[in-house]
Amino acid sequence: MTERLEAAPAGTARVHEGGCACGRLRFRSLAAPLDTGYCHCRLCQRTTGAPLLAYVSFPAGAFAYTAGTPAEYASSAVGRREFCGHCGTQIAFRRNSGAVTVDVNSGAMDEPDRYPPARHIWCTSRIAWVELGDALPRYPEGAGAGPSG
Repeated sequence: MTERLEAAPAGTARVHEGGCACGRLRFRSLAAPLDTGYCHCRLCQRTTGAPLLAYVSFPAGAFAYTAGTPAEYASSAVGRREFCGHCGTQIAFRRNSGAVTVDVNSGAMDEPDRYPPARHIWCTSRIAWVELGDALPRYPEGAGAGPSG
């Protein structure tokens, strides 16, 4: 079940907002990100159609949709993907039970430059021709808070 938030009052702390390509889905986090990174797992590759996924993780209790209701896809026994049922934009990954984070696709953020990746996870699934020249830590599987299923 997704939470709903009302519009933030003017003059409040900076919020983290984003949405889908067509604008029907909008979301917001009222808390700072807990983690950012690149995920190379096969599920992220398959559900995005991209060789890797940049993500930003927010506390689940601070994240909510402010417009629209996402469609959901059970991508594994561990979790589900939330996306716009109209334009298809994938918004987030959330664990099926006990979710403490919502892992949002960085590209769905209004200001993606605010969320630079801090690590690479699931590098055992990295596509061989993908080689980013950064000095970020690389983990064979998940590390810390981040997408893992």
